[in-house]
Amino acid sequence: MIFPALETKRLKLRIFTPESYDYIFRQCSGEEQLEIFHGRTEELELEKSRYAKGMVTFNRSFVFFHLFEKKSGTLIGWVGYHTWAFEHFRAEIGYSLNDDAYKQKGYMHEALTAILDYGFNDMKLNRVEALIGPDNIASQNLVLKLGFQFEGNLREHYLKNDKLEDSWAYSLLKREWDAKAG
Repeated sequence: MIFPALETKRLKLRIFTPESYDYIFRQCSGEEQLEIFHGRTEELELEKSRYAKGMVTFNRSFVFFHLFEKKSGTLIGWVGYHTWAFEHFRAEIGYSLNDDAYKQKGYMHEALTAILDYGFNDMKLNRVEALIGPDNIASQNLVLKLGFQFEGNLREHYLKNDKLEDSWAYSLLKREWDAKAG
């Protein structure tokens, strides 16, 4: 199976969908699966677990991307849409870099710019949501720089390290994205 990709100046973003996961975990050998996840055993085991639990419900899906630095070919992180509600034209975005060495270099801004274009144009989203921990200042600044608007605090919304934490809700609408790009 060929995994489609988007490209930016410094990044290659390899697309994964529910169909990709079906192929990977039904057709590929363990060695091939490990190669797809760039030898990252922990990541492969996490994705196997997610797949086994069911990644798509009757009205929700996902699309996410592995981020590769073009120059080195290194897998540096991921970004994508989850909780994609087809009938409401909205999805939540999530993202992470694998190593602090890649942070504060503009990689995530570059990746999110491409992913937001993809979401609004190819996925036909009208609304993208980002839920961010109140202490995650870097992520808050990133989404604000991209044009997201703060909407409010979701109390005890997320379980992290056995503790319920708040999430700050941000959103970006297609018309806002289009106005910013135009």
